Amino acid sequence: MRSGEIAVIGRPNAGKSTLVNRIVGEKVAIVSDKPQTTRKRILGVARRPDLEIALIDTPGIHKPEYKMNSQMVRDAVDALAGADAVLLVIDAADRPGRGEAYLLDLVAKSGKPVLLALNKIDLLKKERLLPRIAALSGQGSFREIVPISARTGDGVEGLVGLLASALPEREAAYPEDFLTSTPETEWIAETIREKVLERTREELPYSTAVVIESVEEAPDKPVTVVYASIVVEREGQKGIVVGKGGAMIKQIGTAAREELEAETGRKFFLDLQVKVREEWRNDERFLSRIMGHE
Repeated sequence: MRSGEIAVIGRPNAGKSTLVNRIVGEKVAIVSDKPQTTRKRILGVARRPDLEIALIDTPGIHKPEYKMNSQMVRDAVDALAGADAVLLVIDAADRPGRGEAYLLDLVAKSGKPVLLALNKIDLLKKERLLPRIAALSGQGSFREIVPISARTGDGVEGLVGLLASALPEREAAYPEDFLTSTPETEWIAETIREKVLERTREELPYSTAVVIESVEEAPDKPVTVVYASIVVEREGQKGIVVGKGGAMIKQIGTAAREELEAETGRKFFLDLQVKVREEWRNDERFLSRIMGHE
């Protein structure tokens, strides 16, 4: 039996959460095509015969502009300290730059075994793949460089086998039915935020947060009633989220409710309000509420 913790590290939008969901076999992290979707560490436990991998999905490493972003990057860096090994995820189509160089240096200094997953190979022409692998192999001491597509699953099981070899022989650390440490209220908030991300563009994804005000069971029927606030930074953003005649907020609520019901097999009623809170990304008290940093 092998078991242990693997920190999943990468730049924003490298596909870390999609890969974690693929390996775990269940959706434990929200995903979108927007950078900085993941805002805090998420634990997802993957199992194979004689193997338990605790995957720590982390926020993308980026230059922080707000206190929220500083917390996100700190979360990612802190995950390295407690891990048995590191899974570095790089978008194969990304051009190398300062951000990638910083990331390579960061994982090298961790002193942990590092596997590099070169993701999104389904979007890269084959003649560009081998030079990319060759360039990366000369920039770090990696146990392996594995070309994969988290979206299609290509190469992922081979990667899992290599991750297993980087873990120590020891007993499983979690009960067999344990999947993620994310509390249900947090998962509900993240599901709502994912639906906002899917339906909005420009600056809104970065300046939107979801706060769960209450979750309670209806006394007269089997329905979980959720009161939640979608927080934005400006009045104009509020208008976008609400939509003409309330159309957008209704779409967001319906999509979130349908996913929650499909995931849990329970009925949900979502009461969504949109609130304006200027500069919330620099508000430490508010950040402690939504990100769990006291």
